[in-house]
Formats: sequence, C-alpha cells, structure tokens
Amino acid sequence: MTSKSVTVERRIAVPRETVWAALTDLVGMERVLSGVTKVEVLSDGAFGVGTRWRETRRMFGKDATEEMWVTRCEAPEGYVVEAESHGSHYVSEWELRADGPETTTVRMTFGASSTGGGIMNVLAKVMGPVGARAVRKAIEKDLDDVAAALEGRAR
Repeated sequence: MTSKSVTVERRIAVPRETVWAALTDLVGMERVLSGVTKVEVLSDGAFGVGTRWRETRRMFGKDATEEMWVTRCEAPEGYVVEAESHGSHYVSEWELRADGPETTTVRMTFGASSTGGGIMNVLAKVMGPVGARAVRKAIEKDLDDVAAALEGRAR
C-alpha cells in the first residue's frame, strides 16, 4: 500500500474554541472556504464521530465531490476525517493548539494511500510532486480563508 502525506500549519489570531467552531461548522463551510462550492450534510446531530457530508470543491480545474466522515473527534483539540474515492483512501487530520488565550496554531495533515482497487494513477496525480504541491496550496488557501474570516470578525 502506497501512502503519501502533506502537512501545513497556520497561526490564527483567535482563541482555539473559535477556530474549532469554524472548522466544524459544515453548514457555514461554503461561506468560509473559497475552494468549497457545496456541502451537503448527510447526518443529524452535533459534529462528532460518525458525522458524514458530501463536499464539492474545485481541484485540478474540475469540480470533485467526495463523501467524508469523522473517525476521531476530541473537541477542541482536533479531529480526523476520512474519504474513499477511485481506489484511494484519504485521511485529513486537524490539530488545534492553543498558543495563548488569543492565538491558535492549526496543523492539517492530508494523507492518501492506495486501497488496491480502482485507478492507481489517481493517487499518483493527487500526491505525486505536482499534485502534492497543488494539495499543499489548497490546504494553505483553506487555512488562509479560515484566518481571514475569523480574524476579520475579531476586529
């Protein structure tokens, strides 16, 4: 099984609980993340293990919709989201570290591994050198979007 990952960190000048609320607000995600064009929540109740949704975002010049689900949730420290598509298994791990009462460091690690089925070149496209740079840029943009939305509200 081939596995690759990309990790990005971003400091955001708001309390950890505020960042947590934004990152787990699936209904509001389209307004915060410019790369996300649509979110369809598939489960009821509060954000936690078992929460499922379909997320559509623009990647590599095309809209892609993936169904995602939460497999670990420890509010407000972090959570893990997983997805499967085209013979690959994706894991996104979000860690939130309080760096004082008004600053949070968000660390997002996106990993992909082959499940052995489907099209192997999808994993190579997403996590090869060019794809990994695109994934890193997308994560950086997501974190910049969160920071802009939250820091703008805090002022």
